[in-house]
Amino acid sequence: MDKLIFGISGLPLGNGSEKFTYVTGIEYLNSLGLEAMELPFVRSVNITDKNRDAVKNIREKLNFHLTAHGSYFVNMNAKEEEKKEKSIERLTKGINALASVGGTDIIFHPGFYLDSTKEEAFESINEELGKLPVLENNFYRLETTGKETQFGNLKELCELVKNHKHVKLCVDFSHIHARYVGILKQYDDFAKIFDYIGENLGEEALKDIHVHLSGIEYTAKGEKNHLPFEESDFNIKDCLKAFLNYDVKGCIICESPILEKDALLMKNIYESL
Repeated sequence: MDKLIFGISGLPLGNGSEKFTYVTGIEYLNSLGLEAMELPFVRSVNITDKNRDAVKNIREKLNFHLTAHGSYFVNMNAKEEEKKEKSIERLTKGINALASVGGTDIIFHPGFYLDSTKEEAFESINEELGKLPVLENNFYRLETTGKETQFGNLKELCELVKNHKHVKLCVDFSHIHARYVGILKQYDDFAKIFDYIGENLGEEALKDIHVHLSGIEYTAKGEKNHLPFEESDFNIKDCLKAFLNYDVKGCIICESPILEKDALLMKNIYESL
């Protein structure tokens, strides 16, 4: 991607009275100047024979960027082999559906530590990632998580990405902020993350980034829930200033409760910088 684009997770809210489909949601977001949507495959894969062609056609017509959030029911560090196999099945079904409409990346949380050591969880997840089917133009993106009890800090995920050509990174800055109880306070805190990614995954990772952003509420245990930016302590201006100064390209997906309003807020701040 030759620029930074902005979009939302799931269907837009509109004025509250509208009920969007993927097709009308894409048209509406495009009319606002937003360029991306993350399809919510979190409980089921809802691209079917009924809507596939229409979604594909509107995506192509508007040159709209589609990704998907994979199933919540993925744990590549499960004790039971059956649960690991189901995780692979769910991700395979999701990425095939996404590819069928011209989408690119499927984002997911790879697993939980449970009672494993961090090293054991890493090895288990690393092995399972190698079992995912490889598609030519589609990738699996591992999302940084919002609690210390969840597998998925930035270091762990960068190490996994190094091991697999079909696996990339999804940086959820809000999760990082919450995981470490409000760590991202000023510009330098965001810059350190881009420095780390560049040093470990190369400059090309900063030219093909996928990001989740929103305000966030947290406790001493980490993430509690997403908030609008203006109701949170998340420093969105310094965050976007770092994107600009590091010449980051790719896609920012807004997960705020006021979806497209905060996506447009981000886009406007970025363009004003």
